[in-house]
Amino acid sequence: MAESTEDALVLSSHHPGIEEQGGGGGGGGGESDMDGGGGLTDDQREVLERCLHTLKHAKNDSHTLAALLLISRLCPASQLDKPTLRRIFEAVGLSLPARLLVTAVRGSESSSLPPEQLLSLGTALLAALSTDPDMVAHPHFLTTIPLLLGILADGPTWSQQKPAGQGQDQAGQGMETETRQEEQDTEGQSATNNPVDAAKPEKSPVGENESGKQNDEEDDSENMATESEESSPSSKLDEAMAADCYQVLTAVCALPRGPDQLLTRGAIPALCRSLEQNQTFSHKKGLALLGCLLSGKTRDKAWSKHPVELLSLLVRVSKDLCQAADLARLGMCTQVLQFLPPSGGLAESEELKGVVVSLWGQLRPMMQSKLTPKQIGPVLVLSACLLDLYGWEMVGPPKFCCLLVNRACVEVRMGLEEPPGNDLSPELQHTLTGCFRIMEAAMERACSVGANQSPAAQQDCAISGLSLQQSRQVLRVLEEAFSAVIYHLQQVDPSRYGDPFIFATFRSLCSWLAEETSCLKEEVTALLPFLIGYARTHLQGESPEQGLSSWMAEMSVKEDGRAWTGKDALRYLLPALCHLSAEEGPRKVLLTLDTPALLVDFLSQCWGSLKGKGGAASARDASMETACSALLNFTVTEPERVRKDLCFRTLETLLSDALPVLVHKPRLLVLAANYCTLGLMIGRLRPAPTGPVEGSQRRFFSAALRFLRGALDSGSGPGPVRVNSDWEEWWEEAGELWRLGLQALGGCIRAQPWIAALVREEGWLKHTLAMLGLCSALPDQHTKAALEEALCAMADQCPLCKQEIGDIMTGNDKALSCMGNLRKSVGVK
Repeated sequence: MAESTEDALVLSSHHPGIEEQGGGGGGGGGESDMDGGGGLTDDQREVLERCLHTLKHAKNDSHTLAALLLISRLCPASQLDKPTLRRIFEAVGLSLPARLLVTAVRGSESSSLPPEQLLSLGTALLAALSTDPDMVAHPHFLTTIPLLLGILADGPTWSQQKPAGQGQDQAGQGMETETRQEEQDTEGQSATNNPVDAAKPEKSPVGENESGKQNDEEDDSENMATESEESSPSSKLDEAMAADCYQVLTAVCALPRGPDQLLTRGAIPALCRSLEQNQTFSHKKGLALLGCLLSGKTRDKAWSKHPVELLSLLVRVSKDLCQAADLARLGMCTQVLQFLPPSGGLAESEELKGVVVSLWGQLRPMMQSKLTPKQIGPVLVLSACLLDLYGWEMVGPPKFCCLLVNRACVEVRMGLEEPPGNDLSPELQHTLTGCFRIMEAAMERACSVGANQSPAAQQDCAISGLSLQQSRQVLRVLEEAFSAVIYHLQQVDPSRYGDPFIFATFRSLCSWLAEETSCLKEEVTALLPFLIGYARTHLQGESPEQGLSSWMAEMSVKEDGRAWTGKDALRYLLPALCHLSAEEGPRKVLLTLDTPALLVDFLSQCWGSLKGKGGAASARDASMETACSALLNFTVTEPERVRKDLCFRTLETLLSDALPVLVHKPRLLVLAANYCTLGLMIGRLRPAPTGPVEGSQRRFFSAALRFLRGALDSGSGPGPVRVNSDWEEWWEEAGELWRLGLQALGGCIRAQPWIAALVREEGWLKHTLAMLGLCSALPDQHTKAALEEALCAMADQCPLCKQEIGDIMTGNDKALSCMGNLRKSVGVK
């Protein structure tokens, strides 16, 4: 069967005796006879209408097939318009091709055609029906997928290998279940109604066309030539039948849920087996179909379900690349990309490591040779994907690492420094996206090396990675490339905020800003209106997210398995905001852009999402903690803004709702520490209430006191204070926040004296004094200073607290007695 849609209907390349009629039959229907509805003559239309009437009122499959054959002889598909084709499809229906395939697979004594011819007829009909998307999406149509996959995987002998009830793989088992309804629909038909009776050939289908097929095979690709050599003629699948099967599967794959439909029906193992057995068109069409299944949203699911088959496929494809000629190897880089696994999934696989090592071995000479921009693009993109899998470990010597980064940076500069108005081609955008990923990885590597400048560490770096000098060189070329990124983003109009490439560029710059803000400071500060505007637009849902979500799946840009949401743009920017909000110049610009309100909005959305997950809300979200850090910078450095900006009132309400919940979530302890400290730092700037205390304020401070009390544990003996076991895992991060929170608590008590009474009511003071009166020492001097600051504030503002502290300190020789400032506050010598 030819691969065109029209030929799929005609069946002339499948059914013997049709080609002898010359295809057009009772014709005269040339182009000059065509009108708006089709290209048939009046006589042809009359015959077509009679055939359609027969199809609609056929009493058995013999009548149906006879009408179809007559249409194929007298009405060439090239002369039929789409409405007419649709009428034929609807008249034939889906049950006939399904019954043909079932009869071929299971065998039938009443069949007068061999299984191969039944399969040929069935697949041809399905290919014809696959030209209509509505037909393809029909559940009955989808039930034929396992059979088609079995045909492609095992060739024309598949039906003999799969007797009824003994399917050896998913394809056979799936059809056993899914075609049961079709069998029930045809139970009443007698043996004389068997579809093969009307299709009995006048000649063997192998005879007349076999030589032509052999000639076609000689003209096929090298892969097909290899298949012909390695497969015996008896196991070789007919080209027309294979083309039909692939046409159907490709049509299914094009449906919105098509890849999922194929995946759940065993497409991956079947297509991989077809490649292993070098079946017809397995390289030309099967590999492309596998690439489609592994390039979109089904990629992760496919790899988690079929890791063994897909890893073997990757080994095969990478081996083909390594053995190919130089020019062919360049072209195959794009093909290999489709078959790489998601990062992290098979990190411990020695087989995968071997593949990556061999691929880097091929990429190194390519990168060192003179390549055109069009040639180097796929090489850089493949390099970026390999870096995603194993980082710099297997890339090669430091000199090559520097070369790789340099080539990526050069491509970025050449691509992005074009004058405004020059549109970037999709191919160039794809290349630059890969370059961005190389730059991000290089940024992490260079900064990790540059941060450690001891002589011993420098020597280690020179052996195992980049030397300090090489790291500085890398940072210089990265600075030049990110200068081009900033230039490009300065030209971006808000109407392009939904462009996936703009997101990729934005994300890349954020990775630079997260690590390095001392370079290009003026340029970055000037770009802040764009960065904040872009993040705000996505957070507030003013930009279409679905396009970005699909693009990120295709580009493998994904964070922790989460789908893209509008919050993600700001997530990438948050580390940079944390740095920039600590510097006076950028902070003033951020305030003019109402950045605190943006951060509060982000925290509100994240908390709503976290709270909505209920019991599943135990996963840590570092971006929420980073947003708190940026807000903390504003709170410390801009007290007047905090007092006047209404967004901080909104933030206090959020904190009072969230902290009472977080204190009972041990895995979210660092987030609780951020919320507690941020709320206390804001509270110290608020004046004392003139009337009754608001319920939300009391709720927050009660939760804060319970949280602060849980950090230290004196145990049952007089030894030193220990960090509570629930805090030990997080103490490095949460400990500093806890100490800052205690100092802020002292400030809150001085600004709002009513809190001192709450401290006594909640038992914090009693617990703390008992611990300090019993233990011999505190973990460190900073902890001692933070506790002393809070206790001094209580003694100064509350006579009852002062008396209680004094009573415990009198005659005490433990840790409490070492607090000199506190002794002065309570008057104990």
